[in-house]
Amino acid sequence: MGQEVDRTHFSETDSRQFASRLAEETAALRSFAQAGGFTDARYVAGFELEAWLLDHAGLPHPVNEAYLRALNDPLVVPELSRFNVELNAPPLEVGAGLLAALEESLLSTWDHCQQVAHGMDTVLAMIGILPTIRDQDLCLANMSAMKRFDVLNAQVLQQRGSAPIRIDIEGADHLQLSRPDVMLEAATTSFQLHLQVPFAQAGRYYNASLISCAPLLAAAVNSPLLFGQRLWQETRVPLFEQAVELGGYQGLAEASVRRVSFGRGYVANSPLELFEENLEHYPVLLPMPQAEAPARFPHLRLHNGAIWRWVRPLIGFDATGLAHMRLEQRVLPSGPTVLDMVANAALYFGLVHTLARKPRAAEADLPFGDARANFYAAARHGLQAELVWLDGRRYSTRELILETLLPQARQGLRDFGLPDAEVEHYLGVAEARVRSGQTGSAWQLQRLAKVGGDVHRMMDDYLVNQRSGAPVHEWGL
Repeated sequence: MGQEVDRTHFSETDSRQFASRLAEETAALRSFAQAGGFTDARYVAGFELEAWLLDHAGLPHPVNEAYLRALNDPLVVPELSRFNVELNAPPLEVGAGLLAALEESLLSTWDHCQQVAHGMDTVLAMIGILPTIRDQDLCLANMSAMKRFDVLNAQVLQQRGSAPIRIDIEGADHLQLSRPDVMLEAATTSFQLHLQVPFAQAGRYYNASLISCAPLLAAAVNSPLLFGQRLWQETRVPLFEQAVELGGYQGLAEASVRRVSFGRGYVANSPLELFEENLEHYPVLLPMPQAEAPARFPHLRLHNGAIWRWVRPLIGFDATGLAHMRLEQRVLPSGPTVLDMVANAALYFGLVHTLARKPRAAEADLPFGDARANFYAAARHGLQAELVWLDGRRYSTRELILETLLPQARQGLRDFGLPDAEVEHYLGVAEARVRSGQTGSAWQLQRLAKVGGDVHRMMDDYLVNQRSGAPVHEWGL
């Protein structure tokens, strides 16, 4: 969700003071790291899941304020729209039982959330883009009642010179439209994975996370439709990038300096370089003075929260005040089931661990331009994409995952201390999905064709399958 602010209007003085504090904290962060301030050497995992509130017609139900009051769970919070919520969980140290514990935590929270939703004649759903959403649902009247969202919308439009936001996505169909606000972002819901890593290795893990984006996303696509149009296998990617389409200082036009992007390159040494890039290239969207102690870098963290790289570094503190760095892997869509999402987490955690610990840095063998091109190919084509890998060869995605990446993910999870039975249970789900070719997106498109293009009937069937808990590769058509 991001950090709330306590006002919606800011003066030039506010902006100057924030910029000054941001510069001071960015320099202080470098000094803090060089002095050994990041002493937490653990690996810790977590997640955020964005979900939809629907009525019984399968349409967005903008009741999240009343819903969250009834739920009364601090780990479930608002999202941009009134028909979305975000589920969180306490972080877990990586080791034996991690994946089972993640699944249990998510299932428990999901079941409770669903029970409360049913009591309000509402249904909770997890899917990357809701196929039944209508253009009129994505309006400012449906923006959640948080000042942060009001400010972000106003600031994005101001920095665009009030130019409308234009969407142009071409797949099997071609969608073009224009909007006066950022609410199209609310159509993109995700399953975001967090991995805290030892600071000394954070640069390698960040680069490995970028490299892993393409195969991870290709195996997990679940957003092929928007407003009845068949677009990319993971339409969330171009939609999110275009819905908050904003450059850097002086409207820098290069695609790498956008608010939502794959980034400008690998880091040379550590993700600290990205916080310095934030200062240099990105105007402040939320110039809210922070009362928190400068030693906790509050201005830096707030500014970073309004720059949505597909892999984003985060600075955090545990209950004792110990600082850490973690990586937020943002490419995965919500759904189709809890088991599918934990299988995706297994693939990411295992693969990134192996790639980051290779004797020769993985990023030395895959040019950044290829990693970025891989990512967009995976978003467009899913498992039908072709990807360039570390040996410079081009592979079919399914071949690459089955023959190379799944064995590497298995080894990474074992190196993390997970037992073989746990590794095989979750990676087995990912493997079966890739072998079958039936991702969430593939199922949606095939089922839609079977029911004559009726998105409401398809969505009803999707929810029935989701409630069963069976992974998507087992869903019938």
